[in-house]
Amino acid sequence: MKKQSIEQIGVCSWSLQATGPRNLAEKVNALGLKKVQMGLTPHRDDPGAWDGVQEILAESGIQIVSGMYSTVGEDYTTPETIRRTGGVVPDEHWEENLELAKVTASIAEKMGITYVNAHAGFLPHDPKDPDFEKLSRRVLTLAEVFGGKGVSLLMETGQETAQTLLAFLGEMKKLGAKNIWVNFDPANMILYDMDNPIEALRLLAPHVRQVHVKDAKRTKVKGQWGEEVIVGMGEVDWEAFVRILAEADFDGGYIFEREAGDNRVGDIKQGIMALSAVIRKTSA
Repeated sequence: MKKQSIEQIGVCSWSLQATGPRNLAEKVNALGLKKVQMGLTPHRDDPGAWDGVQEILAESGIQIVSGMYSTVGEDYTTPETIRRTGGVVPDEHWEENLELAKVTASIAEKMGITYVNAHAGFLPHDPKDPDFEKLSRRVLTLAEVFGGKGVSLLMETGQETAQTLLAFLGEMKKLGAKNIWVNFDPANMILYDMDNPIEALRLLAPHVRQVHVKDAKRTKVKGQWGEEVIVGMGEVDWEAFVRILAEADFDGGYIFEREAGDNRVGDIKQGIMALSAVIRKTSA
């Protein structure tokens, strides 16, 4: 059992809505953190706008520990719209998303990033579903693109049950993929009304290399989104969450992701206090 440490805590760059590298450094410093997961889309979409971000963060002792690969055409209006448009599911965007993966992988290699998150999209629950094989091949292709640059792919959780994701990971291994792991986001499972995050983490813990620290309340209306809330104010049992990871000898990042609210730094600060207290308690 590996004691968990507050030194493992970091933050997603996109959660801080920074205007550029120096503004990002200021906000990460305000949180008292030294780890960042970097959204690689700005580097792709706005060439030059984020130049020097690694060096500027390093001036404050801040390390970029992972990246994020984003796909085009995603519509998060409702769970149903993202089911149709999320990740590498849409045929009409596959070629463009593959090219974007190549660009993102090259950026990650240049920055020395060895983990990049990706949303595969909704995986079919039945391996016999024709779309299961199609998505398996597409994700395998992404893994090969990133693997060629020395990068492992972290699959985001939320759109499917832990059992479905486990079956998918098994299929990936059968197909020869060795660089596909899991970025576990407990809130996503609640927001999508898909699974119990603690039970899901117990199943997936051996495959988890990073977690998103995010909290939520489950919807009371089927087919609608749940509500994202400040960490410690939702339905995630953080004590059980940290204990399961400790028992799995987890040494990856606890990366805060806040996608709602107008006071991101304040909200994340409050969440850091809550998580830090849990880590200290479970590591005592």
